[in-house]
Amino acid sequence: MIQVLFCAPMADWAAYQTPLRRALDETGLNYTLSAECTDPAKVDYLVYAPGGPVKNFTAFSRAKAVLSLWAGVERIVGNDTLTIPLARMVDRGLSEGMREWVTGHVLRHHLGMDRHILGLNGQWQAEAPPLARNRTVGILGLGALGQTCAAALAALNFNVLGWSRRPKDMPGITCLSGDDGLNEVLSNAEILVLLLPQTAPTRHIRMPKRSPNCPKAR
Repeated sequence: MIQVLFCAPMADWAAYQTPLRRALDETGLNYTLSAECTDPAKVDYLVYAPGGPVKNFTAFSRAKAVLSLWAGVERIVGNDTLTIPLARMVDRGLSEGMREWVTGHVLRHHLGMDRHILGLNGQWQAEAPPLARNRTVGILGLGALGQTCAAALAALNFNVLGWSRRPKDMPGITCLSGDDGLNEVLSNAEILVLLLPQTAPTRHIRMPKRSPNCPKAR
C-alpha cells in the first residue's frame, strides 16, 4: 500500500483532502492519505507546501518524491535534507492566472490607467499612450509562466524581450541570455516583468544603469 503524507499547512488540509483523494482514486492505486505522520520511514510520497510541519526530510528514508503544491520551489530546493526527486506543480490554471495578472498590469502601466483611476481633478488630459508596437516589455524568466506571459504580450503587439539563464527560442519573442542579454533587456525595457525564482543565483542579480528611455521600470 502506498502511503501519502500531506505536509502542507494544516489550514489547507480541508481544501485539498477531497481533490487529492479523488485524483488518487482515479488512478486505481491502493493508498492511504493522511495529514498525520506516525512513522516517517513508511511514507512513500510527500505532498508539500511551504509552512507545513516538515522541515527535515532525513527521516523519510522510503520516500520516493516530494510533490510540491506550488509552481515555485525556491523555498525548498535549498534544503540540504532533500535528496529525493522534487516535482513542482504544473497546472493550466496557474499559467492562465499569471498570464491574466501580468497582462493586466502591463496594460495598466502602458495606458497610464492609475492617473485616470485615481482622478484627474476634473481636468481632462488628452495624452495618448504609444501603441503597443512602440512599447518594449522585458520579461526576466522564461520558464512555463514566463513563456505564457511573453506569448500573450506579443499577441497584443508589444515588443517583448525575454531573458533566461540558458538560451531559449520562442516565436515572436526576442530571447536573450547571459550577462549581455540581461543588460540588453534592462537597458531597453520600459515595463519590466520579474518571473525569476528567488534562488542564490538570482537574489543578487546585477542591474545595469537605467536607460534614459526607461524612467520607471516595473
